[in-house]
Amino acid sequence: MGMTVAAMEQQQGRAAPVGRLLVVDDDPDVRRVIVRMLEEEGYATSEAESGAQVKEALAGRAPELILLDLMLSGEDGFEVLTEIRRTSDVPVIILSAKMNESDRVLGLRLGADDYVVKPFSGPELAARIASVLRRSTRNHRAPAVLEFGDLTIDTTSREVRLRGELVETTMKEFDLLAFLASSPRQVFSREQLLDHVWGSSSAWQDDGTVTEHIRRIRQKLRITQVRDSWIRTIRGVGYRFEP
Repeated sequence: MGMTVAAMEQQQGRAAPVGRLLVVDDDPDVRRVIVRMLEEEGYATSEAESGAQVKEALAGRAPELILLDLMLSGEDGFEVLTEIRRTSDVPVIILSAKMNESDRVLGLRLGADDYVVKPFSGPELAARIASVLRRSTRNHRAPAVLEFGDLTIDTTSREVRLRGELVETTMKEFDLLAFLASSPRQVFSREQLLDHVWGSSSAWQDDGTVTEHIRRIRQKLRITQVRDSWIRTIRGVGYRFEP
């Protein structure tokens, strides 16, 4: 019998997964299957079938990660994701039978950390969850405060300020910006950024995730800054932070 992802991580010296995950799907049979997969991998789980129940879960002891189906009865999963992002940076993985690129892009733009198309296997889902949880807590060992003229990035308080004004960022947007800013003018490919910031690779995650997060960071830094961009695209190579 093959080893589970949890067993392999233990063998390699990493802690087995213990995160509490929230499975959001309006079909109890689907939830049951996913919960069984996750519990076999060592995760504690809870369930929700609506946006209202997700809101209740976040108001209490918030989960460490949410698995969100897009096709909820009477609700749009994208709207539920938008509501989550208004109050929380909890990692979200979309689980959906929708295979269109436009749906994947929209999910990432709204703040999803990954997008998994149904059907999927237990090991694949477990690996994606482990990757998202790893990158959400990874310490990039950047200096406590990075200052570049009008732009200040405080890695302790996880605050970005431009001309003294607070710039709201999601957890992953902050991690990506701080990582790039900690190595000014060094060019990183999308593959490298997936590895260093997300703890993932293009084999598991669409590198369009990087592109979308860069776009959102640029947009937010332009709100109070005339400068075109702090992050430059190096055509055919990747991105660099330009102080």
